[in-house]
Amino acid sequence: MTPVARLHHTVEGAGPPVVLLHGLGSCAADWAEQLPALRPRHRTLCVDLPGHGASPPADGPLTVESMAGELAALLTAEAPAHVVGLSLGACVALRLALQAPARVRTLTLVNPFARLRPRGPGDVARMLTRLTLLGVAPMTTLAAHVARRLFPRPEQRALYEAAVARLAGTPRGAYAAALRALARFDARGQLGAIRRPTLVVAGDRDTTVPLEAKVAVADAIAGARLVVVPGSGHATPHDQPAAFNRLLVNFLAAN
Repeated sequence: MTPVARLHHTVEGAGPPVVLLHGLGSCAADWAEQLPALRPRHRTLCVDLPGHGASPPADGPLTVESMAGELAALLTAEAPAHVVGLSLGACVALRLALQAPARVRTLTLVNPFARLRPRGPGDVARMLTRLTLLGVAPMTTLAAHVARRLFPRPEQRALYEAAVARLAGTPRGAYAAALRALARFDARGQLGAIRRPTLVVAGDRDTTVPLEAKVAVADAIAGARLVVVPGSGHATPHDQPAAFNRLLVNFLAAN
């Protein structure tokens, strides 16, 4: 049965559709820096994933597959879309391209992975800290912890504060459900089936997803292009918006 389209989204501009998918714990408002670059040539849909922003939580167990199903339902009336996803959003974009390829024109995957596993004791300790905060601390405390890693530099204070506000606004249960969905996500061995033009964008200072995971995604998709953005962490569209927008606009124009 096809899921009913329930995802909250905003629409701006006209032209070939572009779908923007945010990261874990955030919302569609993340893409404010990209809208001016896309608005002149594209109908741009900024989507709140289930339980995030103004979208309701999933009816049943949340998985990346179920998120992609809800997104496919939303896009039923659209022409094949350029799908842009950051982190969690990139996982949903990958799954959409596998489950409903007719809905996808191109993929832009920002700091993606096909399967994320701790690389060592440091990663394990950071994950345990996040899980502990999720279990016992106010969401503002968890939000500050996550945002500090995303935007650690003093000149990124405004980005840090915006991230704290958005992350803290995500209900604890929705955040936990999405985190569990990411932990179970595994697209290894499947990405070779994707036959859409694909751009993989990697921040060179990303401490969340290792570069080798992004290289593996690009290597697995025929013809995919990998671009490493200097001076960028995990949230490349936000900490390097001008560089990211140039990459995105040029990629869309060529496809």
